[in-house]
Amino acid sequence: MPLSDAGRFCDSVCVVQLTDSHIFADAQQRLLGIDTLASLNAVIDLALHERPQIDLVLATGDIAQDASAASYHRFIDAVARMPQACYWIPGNHDDAELMAELGREHNLNRAWVDLGAWRIVLLNSSVPGKVSGTLDSSQLARLDEALESAGPRHVLVCLHHHPVSIGSDWMASLGLENADRLLARLDADTRVRGVLWGHIHQQLEQQRGGIRLLASPSTCVQFAVASSDFATDTQPPGYRWLRLYDDGRIDTAISRLPPGQFLPEPGASGY
Repeated sequence: MPLSDAGRFCDSVCVVQLTDSHIFADAQQRLLGIDTLASLNAVIDLALHERPQIDLVLATGDIAQDASAASYHRFIDAVARMPQACYWIPGNHDDAELMAELGREHNLNRAWVDLGAWRIVLLNSSVPGKVSGTLDSSQLARLDEALESAGPRHVLVCLHHHPVSIGSDWMASLGLENADRLLARLDADTRVRGVLWGHIHQQLEQQRGGIRLLASPSTCVQFAVASSDFATDTQPPGYRWLRLYDDGRIDTAISRLPPGQFLPEPGASGY
């Protein structure tokens, strides 16, 4: 492995997305048969091996399965093996207030971060007690402030819930409830080049005008694509890498563990 590829990419920055890790406080607990901390660590190992230049790590929600302090500390210890800064946002399985508290202690909270020629905006779409998401008035104001102060930077917007249809009937009502308000804001700003999320436990890439729409696999359980009802998939866990160029281009792909690793129990009807 080369010591660094920074010299090959002097006109860009590299971001790694980890999402939907669903960590438990109890090391013996499993999610549909998967040791979620072991799968997260395996994905981190893969990212560190494949991407010698990483400038930022983004964790886009459902950090914990049980929303406990112990589970968040286990996640924090895992990502501490990556030498780059990591910032997180909550998902529907998370305790957003507890994450905010722990995030202050461990420097994991940001409203946005400027990296190279880019501004990366981090929005909390979680709603206590709900699986679906909403961007409340404070989050929409955060987005407005981020865009108003971004200057000439290109913008990547991150959240947990999907703001567009993904073609799975059972998830149609579990996405971002006020997606129209988000998309109207983003459509009106040509600096916005991408929207990145988790939640759907699968790869998705679409184009909306000049905006890349990107979703990524979980670091543990994978959901079947275009499924009418809840169904898991036999693809292994993975992560998304994004190379953000100074001219606004995004180069991105999914990288997964070898086939057959961390397979869920067959016949699961949900969790």
